[in-house]
Amino acid sequence: MQSVLLLNDSMATSKEIRIENLRALVKEFKTADAVAQRASTAPMYLSQILNSAKSSTGTARGVGDKLARKLEAGCGKPEGWMDADHGLAPETDLPEDHGDPVDGLAAMPFMAGVSRVRVGEPTADMTPIKLVTMHLQAGIMGFEVQQDFDDGGTLDVPTLWINDGDYVPHCLMAIKVRGDSMQPLLYQGDIAVVNIADTKKVSGGVYAINFNGEPVVKRLRYEGNEWYMTSENATHPRRLCKGGACIIVGRIVRFEARNFKDRL
Repeated sequence: MQSVLLLNDSMATSKEIRIENLRALVKEFKTADAVAQRASTAPMYLSQILNSAKSSTGTARGVGDKLARKLEAGCGKPEGWMDADHGLAPETDLPEDHGDPVDGLAAMPFMAGVSRVRVGEPTADMTPIKLVTMHLQAGIMGFEVQQDFDDGGTLDVPTLWINDGDYVPHCLMAIKVRGDSMQPLLYQGDIAVVNIADTKKVSGGVYAINFNGEPVVKRLRYEGNEWYMTSENATHPRRLCKGGACIIVGRIVRFEARNFKDRL
């Protein structure tokens, strides 16, 4: 993946320049978390920008004017520094570790009731991600997480699966499924893996959603120019997914069946 595209064979776009300068700040201050703390912004949002996560409109996230000025002020750079081409070397195709996007958020208001994952040291075959409990608030895109020690605090997933899916381990977290609304696909006690770098709405996709401050796992459907949250269990009615009352946390990309009692 190329992070620097050329215009007229010589000039990068202003959006690409800002992203390259953000990478330079992360390199200078060691982690994205450190940069986010200086700029008073969420580490998760910086991680989404650095990993080319798509917004709800389907376009890659970038560094807006307001964020650019906050980054400059917080990191001791002159105004306009984020817009200048400092002759940075293009990014290689090797993945970069931008820090855990959910670290350092304890001082911020977040989403209530989900579990979270921290990446450990991967083996040749498996990569551990944190099994967490997430805390949400209505109308806020962010989350506070607590490691779930009931299951040992981590979930091991195949490293090959991560590589094949081109996932960023720091953007994966594992949560426990609650309730019966997604049966027979998911049962209470099953573990769902959420990719917080993928928040683009796709009709038919299954997502972890902040619905009025409550963490829910639902399938999204686009019907009649509106988005709806639907359940696999027909006894649960569909609900409109709109505005700040329905915020996508991430797409469910894998699940581990743990509740075999209700399946047999």
